[in-house]
Amino acid sequence: MVAEKYDKLEPELKEELKKIAQQIVAPGKGILAADESTTTIGKRLKDINVENTEDNRRAYRQLLFTSAKDTIGQHISGVILFHETLYQKADDGTPFVELLKQRGILPGIKVDTGVVPLFGTDDECTTQGLDGLQARCIQYKKDGCQFAKWRCVLKIKKDCPSKLAILENANVLARYASICQSARIVPIVEPEILPDGDHDLARCQQVTEEVLAAVYKALSDHHVYLEGTLLKPNMVTPGQSCPKKASPQEIAAATVTALLRTVPPAVPGITFLSGGQSEEEASVNLDAINKFPANKPWALTFSYGRALQASVLRAWGGKKEQIAAGQQELLKRAKANSLASLAKYSAGSIASAAANASLYVKSHAY
Repeated sequence: MVAEKYDKLEPELKEELKKIAQQIVAPGKGILAADESTTTIGKRLKDINVENTEDNRRAYRQLLFTSAKDTIGQHISGVILFHETLYQKADDGTPFVELLKQRGILPGIKVDTGVVPLFGTDDECTTQGLDGLQARCIQYKKDGCQFAKWRCVLKIKKDCPSKLAILENANVLARYASICQSARIVPIVEPEILPDGDHDLARCQQVTEEVLAAVYKALSDHHVYLEGTLLKPNMVTPGQSCPKKASPQEIAAATVTALLRTVPPAVPGITFLSGGQSEEEASVNLDAINKFPANKPWALTFSYGRALQASVLRAWGGKKEQIAAGQQELLKRAKANSLASLAKYSAGSIASAAANASLYVKSHAY
């Protein structure tokens, strides 16, 4: 029997994907996730009494993307955009994509079209958006996007996640990753295990290992080039309703152990989601993960949405005269997480407007 010849990626394509992935997880850098859907950004704006109009969404994202030209790029390597945002421009007519490039920041794009119920399960789900993805990715690459994100959601309950949910979500992530790479876009693979529930730390670790093992088996089956991918997982934490809280050191030990057991060293970096942690918790736990004494073969950094923006929104409040104050908050949290990714963050050393406010949202959907 002749061995199957399936390595279709040209050396130039491999090199391009690998270079982009490495640039995103360069030391001290991480991702700002600004890819909230129109509905989700509406909730954020409502919290500060700002109407959810296209112009207000544009004004808010302009605030984020016009931050500190000389310094923001030292901490933020990439921004995940929502489709609408990708094609918006600043007040002076500069496209947002151009503003990011001026700051040395790579534009990325959310390409899934949302979570849908997985019939025949206990309220579990899968993610849609594969139809037409190839053509969309080719267009997004032309329009300046270098990487993409696709979020799958798994739940911990008595008999969940089910085998079906784990396999279906692993398969859809692998198919997405394969399509992205064919269009010269680096896929960020995001299998998020929600923090909802009263499960303990050990149960979350067990489920995280099971899910990640299935994801990397699927990526291998789909011949995805791992050096040109990134992983965006949850940190291993007890459920939100678990009476026994875990220390940053316990979270770090459980998280790093789960990753060492499942994520191949070929993957350049792991960019954690904040999963409803407060801004300060997200920084402290990332720092503890990087301080954990183990041979960690990948960069361990951040891809935060709420944990980079809560203070920004509060400081801005929709007022033109407070744009600079909002930008200061973004810079502070970006710096805190940059330090945490280098294991150099001291808890409480960078105060911000909403540092300790809970950002947990039940059954969080985009």
